[in-house]
Amino acid sequence: MNTGLCFLMAAKRCEIAELAQLARTSELVNTTGRLVHALQRERGLSNLYLAAADTPPAPHLQVALATQVEESRAMEQALRQGFNELDTERLQRGHGARLFSRIAYVLHGLDALPRLRQLVAGRTWNAQQATAAYVKLLAGLLSVVFEAADSAHDPEVSRALVALFNLMQGKEFAGQERATGSALFAAGRAQATAQQHLLHLIDSQERCLQVFSDFASPDVHALARQQENAHDLAELERLRRIVCTAPDGGALDRTLSPTWFECCTRRMDELRALEERLAQNLETLCKTQMAAAQRELRAWEALQAAPHVAPDLVANPQGDFFETPSNGHHTPFGPLPQAVAQGGPAVSDRPQAPQVSRSVLELVHEQSQRLQAMAAELDTVRASLNERKLIERAKGLLMAHRQLGEDEAHKLLRQTAMAQNRRIVDVAEALLSMANVLPPTAR
Repeated sequence: MNTGLCFLMAAKRCEIAELAQLARTSELVNTTGRLVHALQRERGLSNLYLAAADTPPAPHLQVALATQVEESRAMEQALRQGFNELDTERLQRGHGARLFSRIAYVLHGLDALPRLRQLVAGRTWNAQQATAAYVKLLAGLLSVVFEAADSAHDPEVSRALVALFNLMQGKEFAGQERATGSALFAAGRAQATAQQHLLHLIDSQERCLQVFSDFASPDVHALARQQENAHDLAELERLRRIVCTAPDGGALDRTLSPTWFECCTRRMDELRALEERLAQNLETLCKTQMAAAQRELRAWEALQAAPHVAPDLVANPQGDFFETPSNGHHTPFGPLPQAVAQGGPAVSDRPQAPQVSRSVLELVHEQSQRLQAMAAELDTVRASLNERKLIERAKGLLMAHRQLGEDEAHKLLRQTAMAQNRRIVDVAEALLSMANVLPPTAR
């Protein structure tokens, strides 16, 4: 007959399997981050290459772009290998459907990437078209990271993934800012729509970086402070003022294009260093959590193998269920017995069935309390991701029914929230609650 301890061990094995899957997912997230960073730089160089269409591209720029394309291809191969190593059988339940659909979308985009590069190399597309194509592919890659963050069942791992996703998303907005500004400077002329888009990108990246800051660990905060460069920040703000405040159609200094690109690149490289630290911490955390769970399982296996434990639990199932715990507290949640925690025998050679039964009961209650605490913390962590989902859905609704662009839809949500003195997520939720009564969109 299976005892309570048998089922506790089964639960622990399930937990270990989930942590193992999280560890593999974390490795995939790290590989995705490397490809994202490579493609962001490739996009920026492509903008410089395409923006000044009326002049021949500089040889050094052509070399830099070709070199970056090769680096991106190497990262792409590593990610494809990571996809191939995913266990598609074990992931069929839970978030598997969503994760696999994201990966299928990304693979379709990666398959189309050679064609995009041909269009860039031949200057068949302009900078805006190329940027939009890269943004679409990068959004798909980031959706894989989002799915990983949304599916984590361990609150500590989930916090790390939420911090990492928001940092990567903020860096992507910074990359789009680099690409858009590079194109404006290289073209030598301001354009009102692009300037408004720049302001939206600046605001969006700051919001993402704030969420990252809320969830990041102290060592990552310390690294961020260490990397701060007042001169680079001041230079970036100076260039932002130049490109964002020029009158529509006004001249921009083309010689500032490489200066802008390098200034934005230094900032993105700093953010990438934070990404790498977060990714390392995430992999270490997964391994630490798994090692702790495995030690606890071995301790429980030692308890099960101890003399008189299993027979007594079968013969005297009621044990001390309704009695005051042996630890003297008013609740049944006691610590793991020291001998068990150390992986040694739980009892002496003398029969101590009631004491052993109580030890197992304490394990049951401790496990239950821990899972409840994890669930509560996980709900708190996922609130950030759920808010993002609501805002994105509300933006999509506005875009469909008001024929707005994404920037305009977000601006309308933000302005409405400010006018009503409400959070933007509350405005988004209220808008979505009215979706069923809105007239259908024209097809």
